[in-house]
Order: sequence, then C-alpha cells, then structure tokens
Amino acid sequence: MVKYVKETAHLYTDEWLGYNKVVKMYQRDFVNHSSREYVQGDVYTNMIEGFGAGLKREVLGVYHSWSKKYLQDYVDEYVFRYKTRDYSDSQCFNLLISNACVRTKYRELIDGY
Repeated sequence: MVKYVKETAHLYTDEWLGYNKVVKMYQRDFVNHSSREYVQGDVYTNMIEGFGAGLKREVLGVYHSWSKKYLQDYVDEYVFRYKTRDYSDSQCFNLLISNACVRTKYRELIDGY
C-alpha cells in the first residue's frame, strides 16, 4: 500500500483489522459495518465496495480468469466501462475511437507465452 498511496492521503475504510497497521502512516477515518454503521459524515466505503464487487463479477462472468500479465489491462477496461456506464452506445464508441491511438502488434501480445 505504501508504494501506491501518498503519505498525505486520508484513508476512509471499514473496521477491518488489517487497516490498523497503517494508522501510524496515514490519517484514517472508518465506518464500523459490524455495528451497522455504513456512513459517518463524509466517511463511507459503499462506492469502492460496489466497484470491487462489479470487478469480481467481470472476472467471473466475462473472462472467467485473468492472467497476471494482463491484469492492468483488464482493470483498465473495467474502469472504462464503469466510468461510461451511463453513456449511450454512440458516446462510448466515439470516446473509444478518439482514444485508440496505440497500435498493439501481435508479437507484443504473445511475448512471454
């Protein structure tokens, strides 16, 4: 976590004990789901939990499994789908085409297999 989260970050978490290790490194507020507390002022984890659940469904429903090599690509695709979930088909297509400026060669796809 330290590798990816800036030291100035303010964490909003649930009560999972694993987060206790980061208390000394980050400012942290949490909600206690076991006490049926889901929101405390601006602190809640519902959005990230919903996002994570959707990502898991994507693995099971679309790809069935992921390889480590392409993990970031799978996550990037899901993020794109999530952020454009309210777009029309034509809006998604136009956005995809306008950002499709990288050509991937077959050799790059199979490299390492």
